Amino acid sequence: MATVLSVQSRVAYGHVGNAASVFPLQCLGVEAWALDTVAFSNHTGYGRWRGDVVAAETVATLFEGIADLGVLASIDAVLSGYIGTAETGAVLLDIVDRVKAANPRALFCCDPVIGDTDTGSYVREGVAEFFRDAALATADIVTPNRFELEYLTGRAVGDLYEAAAAAAALRARGPKTVLLTSLSLVPEHLTMLVSGDEGAWAVETPRLPIELNGCGDVTAALFLGHLLQGAGFADALSRTAASMFAVIETTVRLGRYELALVAAREELARPSRIFPSRRL
Repeated sequence: MATVLSVQSRVAYGHVGNAASVFPLQCLGVEAWALDTVAFSNHTGYGRWRGDVVAAETVATLFEGIADLGVLASIDAVLSGYIGTAETGAVLLDIVDRVKAANPRALFCCDPVIGDTDTGSYVREGVAEFFRDAALATADIVTPNRFELEYLTGRAVGDLYEAAAAAAALRARGPKTVLLTSLSLVPEHLTMLVSGDEGAWAVETPRLPIELNGCGDVTAALFLGHLLQGAGFADALSRTAASMFAVIETTVRLGRYELALVAAREELARPSRIFPSRRL
């Protein structure tokens, strides 16, 4: 059984960060350990919340407690998301270095949470620069959205082939694999794209009439989970897109604002509708 250490935010209510990534990994049969970088009552999309960022020193201390158990060699991947502060970024890279020292085959899957096209950047000072200037060189897999891909590469992404070119440019910065988690080119469809040693692949799903927080967190977790279980790019991309469509479809049907992960749990591991990937 593969094991992932997930270093992300935590909310008490709803599904973003570790509350969005751990359960999908577990549904795939992947062990997931959560190391929280913030502790909020709910995600910030509500416009009000309580809680605070977990201090970088506390994140480091919690990791030391895990390391003291002698279990770092059993970690197959570190998955990171929202980190709160640039200081936590330095802690994250130390975590990755120590996990890879214990298990040289371990992967670092970095979701460079910076912002989105409708919000712009929503992270604290220095966080975006940390991802651009430090994390990329260490990551094996990077999972940006369109806004983040444009920021990290300095390239505009106006169509699928510009997205593929930007993903290739990002790979030249260090990561072997780039997953563009969402690209809206026409009102009717959403596109995901992956670029790596197996080439570039894209998949389209129907666009549903809702905008939800946490979709990128679930997408990164599912894609990583499928890769850890031996799937190739095309299959991992297809299954990830299918599961995400089913989760969002279930959320719309139930009239919810939070991702209906539990209600759609069967779709996470075995999506009932598959969307085929195509090579670019």
